[in-house]
Amino acid sequence: MSDDRDAGRKDAGPGETTATGEGGTDTAEWPVELSGVTESVVTTLGPNGLWNAAALGLRADDPVTARTWGNTRTRRNFHRQGEGYVQFVDDPVAFADAALSIVERAEPVLESSCAWTRVAVKQVDTGTSGGTDWEAWTLHPVESTVEREAVPTIDRGFGAVVEATVAASRLGVAEYDEGELRDRLAYCASVVDRAGGPREREALERVREHSSW
Repeated sequence: MSDDRDAGRKDAGPGETTATGEGGTDTAEWPVELSGVTESVVTTLGPNGLWNAAALGLRADDPVTARTWGNTRTRRNFHRQGEGYVQFVDDPVAFADAALSIVERAEPVLESSCAWTRVAVKQVDTGTSGGTDWEAWTLHPVESTVEREAVPTIDRGFGAVVEATVAASRLGVAEYDEGELRDRLAYCASVVDRAGGPREREALERVREHSSW
């Protein structure tokens, strides 16, 4: 499921925007190197004039791809607008809210965004898995900005929050075993309790609030 090829490189410094080229090719670089599946938050403009935030897994294909599942706001807005803002956030609470609840804002870029890329999207495939329709999209960077740089750290608590949002989103879906999902959630909670900080603990509470956990 993962692809070890780099899908982009970091060319812009803090506050700098990259945008070059014309035509059907990418007109900017991804602001971070992608490999495997990278979790992000995407904002898309809805018919109400507000930007909806949702979690989006980026596959390091060439070009980068992502899937939408079900009749979500992201899917509908991709079809309607053909673009969105992919964002790399450093706040587990912002990620949990985007993954499991309805978040709408007046502006596309989140306060927790360390870097973002405005992407043009194109539907390239469709299918059904476990009774849920999915659509595959290619994502082409049009404009990228690095808002701030920080020395990367490995945070087990944040990782456990991400895994908890995945498990919680599958509760009640017939294809998945409910008991296994709840065992996974319990394990994620134990990791957050042992290794997480205040924001990770708050994020886990948001997972509980936004799901049937």
